[in-house]
Amino acid sequence: MLTKRTINIISIAIPLLILAMFQVKFEGDFDYLPHIYAPLNALTALLLPIAIFQIKKGNRKAHEYIIKTAIGLSVIFLGMYLIYHATSEETKFGGEGIMRYVYFFTLITHILLSIVVVPMVLHSYFRAATEQFKKHKKLGKITFLVWEYVAISGVMVYLMIKPYY
Repeated sequence: MLTKRTINIISIAIPLLILAMFQVKFEGDFDYLPHIYAPLNALTALLLPIAIFQIKKGNRKAHEYIIKTAIGLSVIFLGMYLIYHATSEETKFGGEGIMRYVYFFTLITHILLSIVVVPMVLHSYFRAATEQFKKHKKLGKITFLVWEYVAISGVMVYLMIKPYY
């Protein structure tokens, strides 16, 4: 069972693991992974509003299934992301002018909010799993917005940097 302590450990471990993957390189040819994990972010971005629609209709089971699917897609994304960055060189953005500012603003906000969204998603899930539905609803409203932004901005970053892979 997911506990608050486990959520805190996971929330700290994931950013540390990502930082470590940028420092250590392993052998392997996984340059194709961004072309797979970016669509997973797009699918997550599509599923989240559908989950909200389902819960507003009172369909708790469909909402739960869709959210679990979105979490599963995010876990698969994270695994691929870690493998890619542990085995591949950093891709430099080559855009110029206003696009450079748009890219870096989107990238920086995406990174910062992706760190924040992990504990938010886990705490929201924990509150639903423990039937603390009022607390779940309150946190879930904010979590949805942050998670949706992270999913969409991840796709935007991918599309902007794709020509430079």
